[in-house]
Amino acid sequence: MSELSHRAPTDWKTDAMQKRIRKRYRAERRFRLIGMSAVVISAAFLFFLLATMIGNGAAGFMRTEVSLPIDFKSAPLEVDRTQLATRGADLALAGAGLEDRVQNAATAAFGEKGEELIAENAWTAVRDAIKEDPNLLSQSTHIWVPASSELDAAADGVGEPEFRTIVRQLRERGALQSGFNASFLSRADSTDPTAVGIWGALKGSMLTMLVTLLIAFPIGVLSAVYLEEYAPKNRWTDLIEVSINNLAAVPSIIFGLLGLAVFLGMLGLPRSAPLVGGLTLALMIMPVIVIAGRNAIKAVPPSIRDAALGIGASRVQVVFHHVLPLALPGILTGTIIGMARALGETAPLLLIGMRAFIVTPPGGVFDPATVLPVQIFLWSDEVSRGFIEKTSAAIIVLLAFLLAMNALAIYLRNKFETRW
Repeated sequence: MSELSHRAPTDWKTDAMQKRIRKRYRAERRFRLIGMSAVVISAAFLFFLLATMIGNGAAGFMRTEVSLPIDFKSAPLEVDRTQLATRGADLALAGAGLEDRVQNAATAAFGEKGEELIAENAWTAVRDAIKEDPNLLSQSTHIWVPASSELDAAADGVGEPEFRTIVRQLRERGALQSGFNASFLSRADSTDPTAVGIWGALKGSMLTMLVTLLIAFPIGVLSAVYLEEYAPKNRWTDLIEVSINNLAAVPSIIFGLLGLAVFLGMLGLPRSAPLVGGLTLALMIMPVIVIAGRNAIKAVPPSIRDAALGIGASRVQVVFHHVLPLALPGILTGTIIGMARALGETAPLLLIGMRAFIVTPPGGVFDPATVLPVQIFLWSDEVSRGFIEKTSAAIIVLLAFLLAMNALAIYLRNKFETRW
């Protein structure tokens, strides 16, 4: 018998086989290295994005203030003090020339260009101080007022040399301070970068997302249940399925045109309202929820349905007591993707008028409002340098809102998840 007849069908000790094994191991190591490199590169890009946004936006949450000396004792402000405790206090102080008095005080304290060192709305800080303590109207006092955007930039070390020199002089006199700008989180839009706030846009986004969720989620889930559990398989249901799949890929601006024509043109709903924005975004994300819901329902094992029917459950009980709870984690995953897409959309909301200049936060879904992505877009188009930091700060707020919304959805998904 020859030597080959004594060998096993697969002789792992031969040189040829050892060479093939080493080649396969090298291929596996290369594949593992490529996969690890892809993860590292993705993490590096994410870290770079977050570091850039946080680095640029951190200054947007800070405010520089100047100590402004004002002498109300030698030149009293002609205002009725009894009005300071009423709603007409703001008009009374404005009518008495408080704004001019503040600008004159800045010129007297800091020189010819003194009014360039304080913000346009600096007089409102003095107004608020007087409303809190009317006795200031008979005193010579120092009031901290917001600095101008040029002086604020110089305080961060990126302004013009002239203003940086002024910053150094004011700090030596103890007349300059920087701190967290809490008003940025409580105010709405403004023409002055030192007075803008994100609360108006943030509240508008919350109301818009609430309308979107309340409309898209139940309709999308019920549509998925019907198409997967009840709808007959014929030409019409095939056409509906193809249409839903196509709608999921339609550009978002098309839904904006649809919202403009239907909700504003035909139905006459209020322009720039969160209700219209929510309806438009609901139409946009509904196909995503339907597709994810159908896949999640289809993934439930048929044995669950057979067992429920075997013990006498009705068709509706099988769907809502057994199938739908088991499919809920997958449905929530699709909802997370759809809501995240809706939160970052700008084009459809621009078409329905949610790019208006809103100085008052909306009180409900029928009030004029804007949303975070649109507010970021509007601020990025401003000429003033002070809006650059506010734009990055608004992006940080948008990311935080998105992470909070996704964290809540993931928590609910994990809570309802069932393993078998």
